[in-house]
Amino acid sequence: MSADLMGTVRLGKDGPVVGVQGLGCMGISEFYGDTDEAAARETLETAFDAEVTLYDTADMYGQGANEEFLAPFVKAHRDEITLATKFANERRPDDPSYRAIRNDPPYIRQAVDASLRRLGVDVIDLYYMHRRDPRVPLAESVGAMGELVTAGKVRFLGLSEVTGAELREAYAQHPITAVQSEWSLFSRDVERSVVGAAAELGVAFVPYSPLGRGFLTGAFQDAGSELSESDIRRHQPRFTGANARHNADLLEPVRKIAAAHEATPGQIALAWVHQRAQVHGLPVVPIPGTRRAARVRENVAAARITLDAAELAELEPIAARVLGDRYPDMSTTAAARE
Repeated sequence: MSADLMGTVRLGKDGPVVGVQGLGCMGISEFYGDTDEAAARETLETAFDAEVTLYDTADMYGQGANEEFLAPFVKAHRDEITLATKFANERRPDDPSYRAIRNDPPYIRQAVDASLRRLGVDVIDLYYMHRRDPRVPLAESVGAMGELVTAGKVRFLGLSEVTGAELREAYAQHPITAVQSEWSLFSRDVERSVVGAAAELGVAFVPYSPLGRGFLTGAFQDAGSELSESDIRRHQPRFTGANARHNADLLEPVRKIAAAHEATPGQIALAWVHQRAQVHGLPVVPIPGTRRAARVRENVAAARITLDAAELAELEPIAARVLGDRYPDMSTTAAARE
């Protein structure tokens, strides 16, 4: 690895030490249009060379294909990376439209064994509950996850899209190392309760979509007219039509600050997320996703940008002015349960 490209931080009180920025791997396999496999593999190696050590996947990405794709990379660098995956979103190969949230202990045991097999590893470093099913008592789910730690199949536990109250309840059952939820200049609902709870408990925060699914970079302005039919952003309310036009105008301060730093808008958006660590007093490790090596290098450089108080104040109002929900159906998010 190259030296001194990125700092490190510990996830949670006793979790792994990782680079201050990770890599979200979802888009390699699904949701954001077609992928060039060779370019995606180059992207993984570029991230590794840039001292990215946290690699984030899930069993539902490509219905297991993402975990299988990562397996050779993981094997080549197993002792130098932290591998995170998730369970809870059940899909069926014979019915592409089927979706269910499963948090019951038998399903958790089945899911972890399947992920271990696809990833080609004996142990998963960080295992998340991807979504919460309120019908299953949280103590049962986290208890079953804790049993995986005892069995040596998982090292550390994480939760995704939970409320502050749910994090506290889960932590009382078993130590939680990290919480993962969307957090960006466009999405700040996590600041209502879970960020404070994480800081109080010593839990790290891993923001997904810190670049607003690419919108904050200026890569597109209207998903409905610019992106491919297979891209999920065409169906996300804030990225299409009148909402998208309104939200694109909100990026003017981002572009202005980027010019002052001789940086890109995406780098300013990421720098803002990184500085949440100081603002809220907890480890923050964003996991921007990309399939391009050049974008990895750009994103990593953002970790070295510091925004001053005036710049932070200029960016502060943006999230409250965003039009459109994060998803067409917000029912499985923490925001729906607060």
